[in-house]
Amino acid sequence: MSAAPLWRRREFLALAGGSIVMLVGLGPRHAAAQRGWPAYPEDFNAYLVIGKDGRVTVFSGKIEMGQGVLTSQAQMIAEELGVALSSIDMVLGDTDRCPWDMGTFGSLTTRMFGPALRAAGAQARLTLLALAAQRLGVPRSRLVVQDGVVSVTGDPGRKVSYAQLSQGARIAKVVDDKAVLRAASDFSVMGRSPKRLDGVDKVTGAARYAADIRLPGMLYARLLRPPMHGARLARLQTAAAEAVAGTRLVRDGGLVAVLHADPELAALALGKLQAEWELPAAGPTTDTIFEHILATPADSRITTDRGDIAAGRGAAARVFEASYRKGYVAHAPIEPHAALADVRGGKATLWASTQTPFPTRDLVAQALGLRPQDVRVITPYVGGGFGGKSAGPQAVEAARLSQLAGKPVQVAFSREEEFFYDTFDPAAVVKIASGLDAGGRIAFWDSVVYAAGERGSALFYDVPNLRTRLVGRTAVGEEAARAGMHPFATGPWRAPGANMNVFAVESQIDTMAAAAGVDPVAFRLRHLSDPRLRSTLQAAADAFGWKPAAGPSGRGVGVACSVDAGSCVATMAELKVDRASGAVKVLRMVCAQDMGIVVNPTGARMQIEGGLAMGMGYALAEELRFEGGRILDRNFDSYRIPRIADAPRIEAVLVKNDALAPQGGGEPSITTAGAVVANALFDATGVRMARLPLTPQRVLQALAQAGRA
Repeated sequence: MSAAPLWRRREFLALAGGSIVMLVGLGPRHAAAQRGWPAYPEDFNAYLVIGKDGRVTVFSGKIEMGQGVLTSQAQMIAEELGVALSSIDMVLGDTDRCPWDMGTFGSLTTRMFGPALRAAGAQARLTLLALAAQRLGVPRSRLVVQDGVVSVTGDPGRKVSYAQLSQGARIAKVVDDKAVLRAASDFSVMGRSPKRLDGVDKVTGAARYAADIRLPGMLYARLLRPPMHGARLARLQTAAAEAVAGTRLVRDGGLVAVLHADPELAALALGKLQAEWELPAAGPTTDTIFEHILATPADSRITTDRGDIAAGRGAAARVFEASYRKGYVAHAPIEPHAALADVRGGKATLWASTQTPFPTRDLVAQALGLRPQDVRVITPYVGGGFGGKSAGPQAVEAARLSQLAGKPVQVAFSREEEFFYDTFDPAAVVKIASGLDAGGRIAFWDSVVYAAGERGSALFYDVPNLRTRLVGRTAVGEEAARAGMHPFATGPWRAPGANMNVFAVESQIDTMAAAAGVDPVAFRLRHLSDPRLRSTLQAAADAFGWKPAAGPSGRGVGVACSVDAGSCVATMAELKVDRASGAVKVLRMVCAQDMGIVVNPTGARMQIEGGLAMGMGYALAEELRFEGGRILDRNFDSYRIPRIADAPRIEAVLVKNDALAPQGGGEPSITTAGAVVANALFDATGVRMARLPLTPQRVLQALAQAGRA
């Protein structure tokens, strides 16, 4: 990315006019440095501006894709600044107007970006109080703020509004880590659940997404796509397509597209292209991919090494070895990728469905041969991302086509293209060897994670001899495909890797609890010393009405725990199994989550519920079918995501912990979904299944093999 910001501080002040501007870089910059991400620009962009009319405009590089951060970010500013939520205007994901940001993913917005926003609001409040103290002729300690009005304690008639204080002011302050944040006990905006700021737009259909944007003279693009990944175009006949009136054919290297002012005629022309392809050699399939992953040479590293594994194994009275597997999973957002690009005069403006406006800007600039500051990416509402809109291939395609055509061009993926070009959650294998000593305690734990990555692999149970090794996951996206481990691109999928790792860990824990003849909740508590985890698990048990019993009890109840994005999670589920068909129906789920201070309780519960509902997909049905680079699932007729009829009754329990800053809320609950369903299935049938998803066919096969059909 470019090291220079789009706006220097003086330029922004001139643009803002007589205003109070807070410039912040500490929180996100520090987070980026800790994770080895690219450095932020040297100067600052504005995080918030208090205008002459008293309205507060917040500029954030984050984007809104249904998770509710449009509202929660505004709540944080309103709380610290002391203004009504209705007085705040949010500007998100516009690379010309917002601070640089690496993207919206990883449940980072609230826990990493939130402190910077709150600090900006707190610093702005102090600045305004200092101005008010001068105006009213009293010490700052005698002033109070409510809804943007500063008054004197004991003399409410002596007051001045933020609007009055901002008139004629030209103040810019850099916020540092000394800004004093309000205590949770004093909150009046945070910790409550106002109506979502985007709610009316979305329920009325007024919300606009990238595919809804229109420009005069724009053209719709339909692109020639290969039949499988790795195919190479050998011959192309275009005469029939070009005979469609108004069609413009564009060919630039591997990019072949038809452009038309009418999207239906563009699709018609595309269908008339006659292409011949050279196909790659056969590769791994849905069922052979695991052996392929295990056989592919890859980097390896040990992330945890404690105690003595050999000694622990020698001390174990019983040893358990298992191999857990999960296939590829598609993101399948309701809104497919889309982008509208307008490239002319050495400048480019794009409206893109993306989780990463700034990295997308830089990719487009590189593709067009422009400077990053000459490319602007505007992010409308995004209709679901889940990590799948971290990459922006459609934005680059639209920009290239617009540059070649000299007109605005829109690229909107069809559902088939959405599946084909998805960066799938990678197939993975986790091998675990563990043991119990004579007293029923875990003596050792030795795990190897193939292709899933580190997230969720760290064991939080008390085990004296512990080792975790990671193999693969050194590359994502097209790099992963080129490395040979995967036949197509992979990438982050809601809580990347943690779903697989938690499934493996919690299944293994459950296996040992059953072998020890101990209730699975009691077994976990026996090995948990962390007070947050213990209280979270107990909160889930209380809400669920858990009755202790060693598994398998025949009741069809299960438990799974996780630590993700700084939050502690404990989920319990009840299900029933149709032994004739193998169908699994989840009836009820209770999820307790300690996420520190809860900014918006209703929003937090919605994220927990949404995570578990989405998790039913990878737990029970979602698995991409493929043959080498040929994607067999291209639509929802064969790739089944959860429906309303599949949704269990879900109760979200927020464990109060106001001593801890807000933690992640969008991803933690989904990490437990696969594990809790598998554990409840074991409790119902006595059959331990080690491959996700738990499809009816696999359940029937497992029951038959165990003689329990």
